[in-house]
Amino acid sequence: MPQRTFLVIGSGGREHALAWKLSQGDDEPVVYVAPGNDGIAADETIRGGCVDIGAGDFEALAEFVEEKGVDLTVVGPEAPLCDGVADFFDERGLAVFGPKKAAAELEGSKSFAKAIMTGAGVPTAEYDTFDDMEAAISYVRRVDHPVVIKADGLAGGKGVVISPDVDTSVETLESYMAHEEFGEASQRVLIEEFLEGTEMSFMVVTDGEHVVPLSTSQDHKRVGEGDTGPNTGGMGAFTPSHLASPELQAKVIEEVIRPTLDELRAQNIPYSGFLYAGLMLTEAGPKVLEFNCRMGDPETQPLMYAMDADLGDVLLEAATGGLTGEEALASDAHAYCVVLASKGYPGPRDTGYVIEGLDEAAEVDGTKVFHAGTKRGDDGHFRNTGGRVLGVTARGATREEARERVYEAVSKISWEGMHYRGDIGKLD
Repeated sequence: MPQRTFLVIGSGGREHALAWKLSQGDDEPVVYVAPGNDGIAADETIRGGCVDIGAGDFEALAEFVEEKGVDLTVVGPEAPLCDGVADFFDERGLAVFGPKKAAAELEGSKSFAKAIMTGAGVPTAEYDTFDDMEAAISYVRRVDHPVVIKADGLAGGKGVVISPDVDTSVETLESYMAHEEFGEASQRVLIEEFLEGTEMSFMVVTDGEHVVPLSTSQDHKRVGEGDTGPNTGGMGAFTPSHLASPELQAKVIEEVIRPTLDELRAQNIPYSGFLYAGLMLTEAGPKVLEFNCRMGDPETQPLMYAMDADLGDVLLEAATGGLTGEEALASDAHAYCVVLASKGYPGPRDTGYVIEGLDEAAEVDGTKVFHAGTKRGDDGHFRNTGGRVLGVTARGATREEARERVYEAVSKISWEGMHYRGDIGKLD
């Protein structure tokens, strides 16, 4: 097999995990990450290293791909997809894995996603959409609570509030629509019924027709143990979900994934890339909370670390028309990811502290530390620079083994103000 070359666009823990997994092929692929981060640059298993090109600089990215003869570009975050990076690459004749701009609206606009779900008959929460704040406030004064208030556009993994009462709803709507907390993204809002149940993440690789599921996973959004405190981008995840029977997975594919792809195709919007369905498992069956046009973070970290298959082969097939649907990306292995966060996260964070214990954590059997918000100084020490800093990830033959390993590795790492949840994947 000739050596393959990949480019991963993005700079977080998800992209570190994708690049690491793509590097595991038997041909020892060369994997570049643009722009990446210092933790990725220090990872010797990623042979290409980091490239100083921003995720939004499509021209420079395309020129780099042409210069290096990159076989496939894999887009990590949603923003460049919603801005049309896949369209740009396709027009240049460059293979890219990720949906085009029109299809990425599944994540870019929650009202668009709801319209697609309605047309496809996909089960989801009842909702109303508002462009006018006073009309939205009048609505929340009339309806039963709790309700879920969502910014319509991209809000960096935020922009969702579960409101327990009218006062909170009014405060949220004023913050979103009058004070423009998320800019243009929150000028339109969705107000949904609150669904009771357990959340599960279901992700697939698709070329718009064939579907290759990954293992199921569950993430933990609230910052505090016992699912308390404000929502975050995700404080940890595990795979597979103990709730995901083969029958449930088949049901999701047949009642959620395929109808959505069919509806998009009927509207002349072909979809190719990762498709992520965020589900609520209710007493009435699974309902879709949201669609994402990329992999989740931190779900990607345990999914990649548990996966045995060659991810690069499947993504190349999906991007170049060779997918059959017979490929397998799910795994029987168990994996956990615990996010280590800076003091203050998800609010203003306290950064710049030396991170201790990374080498000791790496020595724990079956573990990998993925970097999201770190910077390496001239002294060789990593410091925390973001809210979510590290994704400590472990794999095991059983759920218990994986969980024991991940928390053993977590116990080795520290910096001033570091916090994490100690109940990721705790099922009892």
